[in-house]
Amino acid sequence: MRKLTRKALMYALLTLISLVFIGPFLIMASMALKPASQPVFSFPPDLIPRPPVLTWVKEAWTAVPYPRFMLNSLLYCGVGIPIYLIISALTAYPLGVMTFRGRTVVFFLLLSTMFLPGELMLIPRFLVVSELGLADSYLGVILPGVLSAFGIFLLRQAFAGVPREIVDAARVDGCGEARIFWRVMLPSVRPTLAVLAIFGFISTWNSFIWPLVVLKDSSKYPISLGIAYLAGITGSDVRSMAAGTLLSVIPVVVFFMFMQRHILDGMKGAVKG
Repeated sequence: MRKLTRKALMYALLTLISLVFIGPFLIMASMALKPASQPVFSFPPDLIPRPPVLTWVKEAWTAVPYPRFMLNSLLYCGVGIPIYLIISALTAYPLGVMTFRGRTVVFFLLLSTMFLPGELMLIPRFLVVSELGLADSYLGVILPGVLSAFGIFLLRQAFAGVPREIVDAARVDGCGEARIFWRVMLPSVRPTLAVLAIFGFISTWNSFIWPLVVLKDSSKYPISLGIAYLAGITGSDVRSMAAGTLLSVIPVVVFFMFMQRHILDGMKGAVKG
């Protein structure tokens, strides 16, 4: 009886915590699907649309070039995230596996950049991008985000956690450093790569300040700037804003569900090994 009570309290607590996190999303979905005759705000809250309508979703989709903004964000993520993962892995591998003089100093210098606010780097990044002739371009948005101290730190810790015997056995079998990196170490840190891909996707998808600084052509705006553009057109129409935000969340949820499988598979393989 005591064990049953403990489980019931645990599930009740987890349900309450879930509602705290899911609640804002449910409210946003409710506002996006409510008809004009149903009030958006009421007390007690009425979250069930009667009946559900897609009027505001269509308005958000057509009021601004929403498909273009969505494709731009998919381009930024589709090109930037693989480069981000490769550069982070190539930088973290020698810091976590190889032995050379000054390795610790280099690692802590990279780690120290994590404590700098992102706004501090806006002007230097913009000057560099402008000198390279990449301002107001897709590459100008992508390139500054492909190197991250957080990604290097996360993968360095993952590489350092791989048993040294695996690396030594691969070297005894005649594998070079490049083959050890691609065939041994990367598969061993696949869950960490999946987590880093999720963080990178969310960060790139929600990026607002840097695209706003570097872009002038609105046709190259990501979805984050597209929602701000929608807010300027629709004004105080919270239904259309909620619908536009709801549409922007769908790709993030789909990407997370896809990458979650890789995280679970990697954890099962680690436990099995």
